[in-house]
Amino acid sequence: MRKSRFTDAQIIGMIKEQEAGMATAEVCRRHGLSPATFYKLKGHVRQRGVNREMA
Repeated sequence: MRKSRFTDAQIIGMIKEQEAGMATAEVCRRHGLSPATFYKLKGHVRQRGVNREMA
């Protein structure tokens, strides 16, 4: 299995930026990923139940 470019803490940080009101497209542009990848990572974090207080 391929290793992720982003750590769980980085992904959680991106999700928090989006939830704070930043547009998804802007978050993706800042971190260099597509919106589809962002939502896929967001789903993986939610599915694994990673502690959101980590970041």
